[in-house]
Amino acid sequence: MAMNLTQKILRAHLVEGELIPGGEIGLRIDQTLLQDATGTLAMLEFEAIGINRVRAELAAQYVDHNTLQTDNKNADDHRFLQTAAARYGVHFSSPGNGVSHQVHMERFGAPGKIILGADSHTPGAAGVSMLGIGAGGLDVALAMAGYPYYVVCPLVLGIRLTGRLPDWLSAKDVILEMLRRHGVKGCVGKIVEYYGPGVKNLSATDRETIGNMGTELGATSSIFPSDKNTRAYLEAQGRGNAWSELSADRGAAYDEHDEINLSALEPLIACPSSPGNVVPVREVAGIRVDQVIVGSSVNSSFRDLMVVARIMEGRHAGPATSLNINPGSRQVLENIAAKGGVISLLTAGARIHEPGCLGCIGMGQAPGTGQVSLRTFPRNFLGRSGTKDDMVYLCSPETAAASALKGIITDPRGLGSEMKYPRIRDPKRYIIDEESIIRPSEALRNTEVIRGPNIKPLPELAPLPSEISAEVALKVGDNISTDTIMPAGNRILPLRSNIEAISEFIFSQIDPDFSRECREKGATVVVGGENYGQGSSREHAALAPRYLGVCAKIVKSFARIHKANLCNFGILPLTFRNPEDYQLAHKGSKVVLPDIRERIRRGEREIPAEVDGVTIMTILDVSDRQRKHLLAGGTLNFVRTELEGQAHG
Repeated sequence: MAMNLTQKILRAHLVEGELIPGGEIGLRIDQTLLQDATGTLAMLEFEAIGINRVRAELAAQYVDHNTLQTDNKNADDHRFLQTAAARYGVHFSSPGNGVSHQVHMERFGAPGKIILGADSHTPGAAGVSMLGIGAGGLDVALAMAGYPYYVVCPLVLGIRLTGRLPDWLSAKDVILEMLRRHGVKGCVGKIVEYYGPGVKNLSATDRETIGNMGTELGATSSIFPSDKNTRAYLEAQGRGNAWSELSADRGAAYDEHDEINLSALEPLIACPSSPGNVVPVREVAGIRVDQVIVGSSVNSSFRDLMVVARIMEGRHAGPATSLNINPGSRQVLENIAAKGGVISLLTAGARIHEPGCLGCIGMGQAPGTGQVSLRTFPRNFLGRSGTKDDMVYLCSPETAAASALKGIITDPRGLGSEMKYPRIRDPKRYIIDEESIIRPSEALRNTEVIRGPNIKPLPELAPLPSEISAEVALKVGDNISTDTIMPAGNRILPLRSNIEAISEFIFSQIDPDFSRECREKGATVVVGGENYGQGSSREHAALAPRYLGVCAKIVKSFARIHKANLCNFGILPLTFRNPEDYQLAHKGSKVVLPDIRERIRRGEREIPAEVDGVTIMTILDVSDRQRKHLLAGGTLNFVRTELEGQAHG
């Protein structure tokens, strides 16, 4: 039977279950990815499992988020990660070497493999036809220990691409078109597979941009065929031997289908404060722009920075507009320097920052009060920039450069009367720099793991009680992101390895008293709307609430990664069977889940809940495996008990 590319890759890695959409499957993971904002906790979890050496084919730890060193915490965590990586057999990419997705694609990515990353933008691996899946750190720690990764078998959305992008448009406009059509939850439970004659007109780094921001669609992952463009990129990286040709079989079917004519697209922009709030640039043209940032985890490749450099060449950013460049990697910076791009950017007034995530995760680069910021980043959730009432737009490098020149949001096609569009060709051979990656070796196996004072032990989590009686601590609406649940920024990110300290900031943007009230009440519940937990893979948005006593979340629907993280840390992920019952619960409502332990043990899917004395029905849509983990009080409890049983067996 003809298979699409997604089915081929999943089948080659299937170790449990069947490829039937909706059922749970277990996948063998080839490679794992950690970054420092999630990696400290994930490394502690790996240690807690009790395995003394990584069992995945390749594991990598990047330092790209917490690079702003305002005190000892980040530097201490970096040393912990470096020494732990040496001890356990993990590749370590030093601070300043670049963003995990960009560097991994350059140095390690390979067609047909599956990479599991503790970063929601891991699907950027689609750039080299690798199936990248974002997950919580505990799931990645388990994959590092050789365990399968479990996920609901996705539907496959086939996107047939035709045509070629016109001048002044780029891959960012393709993914913004997808977001315009499908929104931020339209691809939940799906893998997006791109195919068709238009694919050959997109480079590997174009495909990374589209795959990276597929996360904003809610997609499990995205994938492109491995073709001549993939081969050219890998050969340019000196890794041509990693290439293999991959594509869907002729006549392969898809569960859902859409088609995009690249030739018919126009420049698009996501308005504040959602990646799904997409309109044509021409509709918002003329709005004053105070800040422009190009780069970070997406649109930070050689091509994207060079197109900005060529547009800005001999010109200068507007006098009231700050132009910032965040290279994706040290290699990217070295290569644009070799082609004269750095001089063009500097003379245009650009501020060139170290390779890293920086402003994308709220680590510096916050805009001023009432200022408009245009960014080529993947997300613009309210307050994510570090400024509470920010006005952040997401756009292509071309739109960003044109707007920086004019000082207002500008359709880049208007520059066509002033200059020829600079079509950028990737180098046939990149300048390659691997000196900032420390590779595992036998000589490093005895490295002492150094723990600074900010590294705290994981909290102990109690098993699920026989009955839950709790109070609603907070009620929120639709599309609540993990940034809202667990904010980022330079004040909070350094606390990622200290659950007690970081828990003080849970929901602080909505209710500054949330942490204190949870501690006073004991057992609590959070009530929410649709697509609860969208965005980042940060498992702190599940573990820190559990530490505070949150025992259940009752919402209309969950985002995939956050729901899995809730199960991992023993919080019941319940949904309203009747969405109208959302209206019955309020802050302070009393919620009782009678006989909850026995109901979960029996495998019941419909779970009655008493809300202020009124019985409603909720749904617990989890696998048998996740039920066992919930009963144990979390995945780590279950796995450790299982390993102890094997040791004594």
